[in-house]
Amino acid sequence: MISYRAILTLSLSVVLVAAPAFAAGKHHSSHTAKVHKTSAHTRGKSHKASRSHRLHGQQAIDPERVTEIQQALVREHYLSQEPNGEWDSATQAAMQKFQADQGWQTRLLPDSRALVKLGLGPDYSSAINAKDSSFAAPPSSPATSSSLPSDQTAGFTAASGVNR
Repeated sequence: MISYRAILTLSLSVVLVAAPAFAAGKHHSSHTAKVHKTSAHTRGKSHKASRSHRLHGQQAIDPERVTEIQQALVREHYLSQEPNGEWDSATQAAMQKFQADQGWQTRLLPDSRALVKLGLGPDYSSAINAKDSSFAAPPSSPATSSSLPSDQTAGFTAASGVNR
């Protein structure tokens, strides 16, 4: 009679040999895995919305800003046409030429360096702390000793340890 151990060993050997044959016959589609990942990732969203590419950030330059840029390019002699508020091929070519002359990468859209160089940088005049900001006005010269009250001057002299 065959022992219990022999039957167990034989069964385990058969399972180990047959397991790869069954595994090879079963195919997982990448679509199924992708659907599971997508559905777990987009809980509450429709499947169509998760597939579509969403555009983020500014998609076009505001026509008023384009006019400002064109005016600056005309002033710098990079654009010869009248500013019209349209980001057309002539404006793009002028911006590329301007950026190339500065030694920068030539992009179709202006970067912050180009805008600052054209005098179109950020305006901090309406900021909360604009009057305290160094951007609002050039710094004034420091107060002279003649404009300081005499008791304040005496206090400075005493604190410094220097006799006049």
